[in-house]
Amino acid sequence: MSRTRIKICGLTREADVLAAVEAGADAIGFVFYAKSARYVSPARAAELARLLPPFVTPVGLFVNASEAEIEAGLKVLPNMLLQFHGDESPQDCERPGRPFLRAARMEPGFDLLDYAQQYSAAQAILLDAHVEGYGGGGKVFDWSLIPKNLGSPLVLSGGLHAGNVLAGITQARPWAVDVSSGVEAQGRGLKCARLMREFCEAVAQADALTASNPEI
Repeated sequence: MSRTRIKICGLTREADVLAAVEAGADAIGFVFYAKSARYVSPARAAELARLLPPFVTPVGLFVNASEAEIEAGLKVLPNMLLQFHGDESPQDCERPGRPFLRAARMEPGFDLLDYAQQYSAAQAILLDAHVEGYGGGGKVFDWSLIPKNLGSPLVLSGGLHAGNVLAGITQARPWAVDVSSGVEAQGRGLKCARLMREFCEAVAQADALTASNPEI
C-alpha cells in the first residue's frame, strides 16, 4: 500500500519534536523567516534537530532569504531539505545546490502546470492557499484547482487538520501532506501531541481507504 508522507511544520519546542516523531511524522519543518511567530534561529533549529532519529528529515522554510542566511542554516543542518515560500526564482532555488520544495500559492486563475514546469528541479511542489504576506496562513484552498497529471510530486498544505486531511488525500492524492496550525492548541509554534497523533492517524485512515477503493 502506498503511504502519504507527513510533514509537521513550525516546531519550536523539544517536547513537540519528540511528540511529532512519536506520532509518525516523516519530516519536521523549521521556520527561518524572522517575521513568523514560529521563527527559530539556525542554532535553535540545530538543537531541536538533534532529537530527530534516522530517516526523519529536517526541512528549513525560507522566504526571500539571502545566500548567507541559507548558508547559515545549511552549516548547522547539512542534511536539511530546503523549502522556498517567497518570490524566489528557479535560479534562486537551485543556487544552493541542495534538494528543495517550492511552495505555490493557489487561487483561481493560477497556472500550476506552468509553475511546476518552471520549477521542474524541485523535488515537489507544495500547494498552499494564497494569503496576504508570506508563509502559510492556515487557510484551505479549493482543491478542485489542482490539475491532474501535474508531472511533479505534490505536497498538500493549507489549513489541514485531522478533520479534513482524509478528504484532502482522497481528492488530491498528494505524495505528502504538510500541517502546522492544524496541530496547534495553545498558540503559534506550540504543538499539541494529541492533535499531531490524531492527524497522523487520519492520514493512515485515508491511505487505507484509497488502497481499498482505488476509484475514490
